[in-house]
Amino acid sequence: MSIRILLVDDEQLVRAGLRLILEAEPDLEVVGEAGDGRDGVTLARRLDPDVVLMDVQMPGMNGLEATREIVALGRDDSSRVLILTTFDLDEYVYEALRAGASGFLLKRTPAADLVAGIRVVAAGDALLAPSITRRLIGEFARRPADEREAPPALDDLTPREREVLGLVALGMSNTEIAAKLFLSEGTVKTHVKRIFYKMRLRDRAQAVILAYDVGLVEPKGH
Repeated sequence: MSIRILLVDDEQLVRAGLRLILEAEPDLEVVGEAGDGRDGVTLARRLDPDVVLMDVQMPGMNGLEATREIVALGRDDSSRVLILTTFDLDEYVYEALRAGASGFLLKRTPAADLVAGIRVVAAGDALLAPSITRRLIGEFARRPADEREAPPALDDLTPREREVLGLVALGMSNTEIAAKLFLSEGTVKTHVKRIFYKMRLRDRAQAVILAYDVGLVEPKGH
């Protein structure tokens, strides 16, 4: 079964280039294109793609606003947004992730890495370019602890679930968490599902944001 992709970018040449790259892969299918955020939301609602490749700066509704609306559709198993942009400015990264994006890559990313990234996001994992990850964690490290506010639902997590959430935020896979905590991978998977349900998280990108935001995990070296 192929991964269905929606392209949202105001430059037609960029969309054409992306389509050429993606449709060369047997498991990827471009199901639609949009030239601005509003059309992107409309097509996402109608086509229900697995992954939306979203530009940030577009006329009319920009990519951040469109991401919020697509995430608000409430389709937990589809329409994951992967931000693909020329800019890696901090405010774009933070706003995109808080809007519900599952990943953030730069347009200069090699084609092979882009293809791999789409597969990662479609599988429900988070994806951030390494340079963006470093800056993101650095930003959390600079924030005073008293600016962090834990959501009430955090109290519903068991001690083990908090531990698992912390390890997810460190970038560990279910297999790595299972080995560290001497649990089966199936048990870890169950814990992660419960965490996502209780905290209303869509994927690991949001889990990472939450864990650092509330001080459950502190960046190394700080």
